[in-house]
This record gives sequence, structure tokens and C-alpha cells, in this order.
Amino acid sequence: MRWLLLLLLVLLVTLQYQLWFRGGMNDVWELEKSLEVQRAENAQLRKRNEALAAEVEDLKTGRDAIEERARSELGMVKAGEKLIQVAEPSRAAAAAAARKEAPEQ
Repeated sequence: MRWLLLLLLVLLVTLQYQLWFRGGMNDVWELEKSLEVQRAENAQLRKRNEALAAEVEDLKTGRDAIEERARSELGMVKAGEKLIQVAEPSRAAAAAAARKEAPEQ
């Protein structure tokens, strides 16, 4: 009877060790961490999708959004307006102009 009790106790300790340290609970804890990361990513993507849905709805119903897109992305202007573009000098031209202005030593 004593050996049976000792055998059952060793078996219980072995099973508990495997449950808590070799798999079981460690896997559960890792899955919970990855679940939290996935939930945060889903929340961020949900916000992005809501913003895109609002933009699509605005483009479907309002002319202001379409006009804004046409002006900014396509460079379109209304009849009677004049388009003025300001071009920044390139780095090479700016460097050459700086050299001309600098006094020679």
C-alpha cells in the first residue's frame, strides 16, 4: 500500500510538472500574449477601415471631396482660375549659386 501511494504521488508530481512547465500553461500564456497583440492590431485596422469607409462615403455623396482630390492629385483647376506653380531650385543649382556668392580666398 505504501508503494502504491508513493507511485501515485510521483505520478501526480510528474504530471503537474509537465502541465505547468513543459507545455500546457506556458502555451496558454504565450497564446494569451499573442491574442492581445492581435486585438491591438485589429483595433488599429478597424480605425483605418472606418476612416476609409468615411472617405468613400464622402466621395460618393459630396462634390467637395471629389474637387479636392482633382485639385491635389490631378492638378486640375476650375474655369477662369490660373495655376501658379513654384518650383524649388535643385540642390545642384543652389550649390552653384552659393559658390558664386561666396568670396574667394
